[in-house]
Amino acid sequence: MVSRARRIANVARSVRLVPTLPAATLLVCALTACGGGVHGTPGGSGVRDPYFPKAGNGGYDVTHYGLRLAYDPGAHHLAGTATLTARATKDLSAFDLDLLGMEVEQVTVGREVARWNRAGQELTVRPHDDIGRDDTFRVTVRYSGAPETVTDPDGSEEGWLRTPDGALAVGEPTGSMTWFPGNHHPSDKAAYDLTVTVPKGLRAVSNGELRSETTARGRTTFVWHTGEPMASYLATLAIGRFDISRSRAGDLPVYTAVDPAEAAASRGVLGRLPEVLRWSERRFGPYPFSTTGAIVDDAAFVGYALETQSRPVFPGAPDITFLVHELAHQWYGDSVTPESWRDMWLNEGFATYAEWLWAEDHGGRSAQETFDAVYSGAYFDTEEAGEEIWEFPPADPPSAARISGPPVYWRGAMVLQKVRQAVGDDRFFPILKGWAATHRYGNADTADFTAYVEKQAPGADLEGVWETWLFGDGKPERP
Repeated sequence: MVSRARRIANVARSVRLVPTLPAATLLVCALTACGGGVHGTPGGSGVRDPYFPKAGNGGYDVTHYGLRLAYDPGAHHLAGTATLTARATKDLSAFDLDLLGMEVEQVTVGREVARWNRAGQELTVRPHDDIGRDDTFRVTVRYSGAPETVTDPDGSEEGWLRTPDGALAVGEPTGSMTWFPGNHHPSDKAAYDLTVTVPKGLRAVSNGELRSETTARGRTTFVWHTGEPMASYLATLAIGRFDISRSRAGDLPVYTAVDPAEAAASRGVLGRLPEVLRWSERRFGPYPFSTTGAIVDDAAFVGYALETQSRPVFPGAPDITFLVHELAHQWYGDSVTPESWRDMWLNEGFATYAEWLWAEDHGGRSAQETFDAVYSGAYFDTEEAGEEIWEFPPADPPSAARISGPPVYWRGAMVLQKVRQAVGDDRFFPILKGWAATHRYGNADTADFTAYVEKQAPGADLEGVWETWLFGDGKPERP
C-alpha cells in the first residue's frame, strides 16, 4: 500500500474426512454440519488483533469463498450470495462472520436453515446442529443492500467506493466486510471464486484469472478465480468502463484494466511491468501467483494505491516507483502475509526497500545513499516529514491510526538496510528470497522474521539492529 501519509511526504510518493464412519456418511455430515452428540461452544467474535480486536473470528478456518454478486451502479444496489467452506478448529455451537451493513436475508449451514442475529459488524450464526472439531462445513449467506464506505482511524476511506462509472472495492485493513461476509483478518487466508454481474457495457475486474465473460439480456457476467491463498483485505473488485490489455511476461499472463481517462498517462509505466517483474524475480525469487497485472481507475479521491493480490489497484496513472512498490508486495504482504496488523512493517518496509533497490540497480542512489538521505531528512520535501519517521518504532505502532504511518515505511526499510550492513550482501540477498520462499502463501510476524535472519546469519551482530532500529524509540544515534 502507498499510504496517504506516504503520498504527501513524497509529493514528487479441502474437505477433511475423519475415518470413523463410512465416507458417504462423513461427507453428508461435513456439508450439513451434523452434530453427532457434539457439545460445542460459540466460536467467538474477533481474534484479538492488537488494533482491530473485533476483526476476524474464532473457532474456524475458511478455505474457500464462493461469491456471486450483482451490482447496479445507478441504484447503488448490491445483491450477493456468499458460500464459505471452512474447517472447525473447535466444537462449535455457533460462530461469527464479519459483515458491516447490508441486509441479511437467509443463512444456511449445509442444507439446514440456520438461526442468526446481528450486532454491529458481527453476524452470529447458530447452526441446526453443533459442528465437531475438524469437520468441514459450508455456510451460505444471502444478502443485499447498499454497500458502505468505511472511514479508517487514519481518515482514509475504504470498503465500497463509488466512482463516476461504477465502484471500486478495496479492503485494507477491514473494508472487505462491507461487500461480503467472512473471517476478515489477515491471519485467515483462502481461495476465491467470484462471479459478478453488471450492466452491459461495464466491466467487473477482480483478482486472479478471468475464467469467463458472458452477456445476456443486457447484463454481463464475469467469473474470476484465485487459487492461491488470499487474505480478504487483498480482495478487490473494480466495476466501470475500462480499457483491457492482455499480454504475457514470459509465461505469466498479464491482465490490465485502465480507465480510459488514465490510459494515455498509464501506457508507458504499465508497458514496463514485465521488466519490473523480471527484476523482482531476480531479487525476491519466483513470482508467487498464476497471473499479474494492474487496475488503474479514475479515482484520485481514494488517495492511495493498494497491493490487491495479483492485480494492484492504482487510483490514477502510477509512476515507476509506485509500480515497483506494489509489485514487491506480491511477495511481501500478499504471499507472505502479516500475522496481525502490528506486523505491517513486514509489508511496507519491504516494499519501500524494493524501491531503494530498484534505484540502486537502475543508475540511481544506492540503498545506503537513500538510507543516509532518509536519516538526515534530506530525502523529504519538508522538515516535518523528515521528523515523522522517528515518532514510533516500525514494529510497534501506537494505535490503529498509525499502522500505515511513515515509520512503518521508511524506518521499516532502514531496518532492512541495517540487516544488510550486519550480514553482508552475500547473506542478505538470499535472506530476501528465503524469507519469501519459507513463508510462501502463509502468515508471519516480526518474531518469525528476526529468528529467520539470525538462523541464516549465525554470528552476525543483530541485537543492536532489533533493539535500536526495529523496536527503539526516537532517532537512533548514527554510528
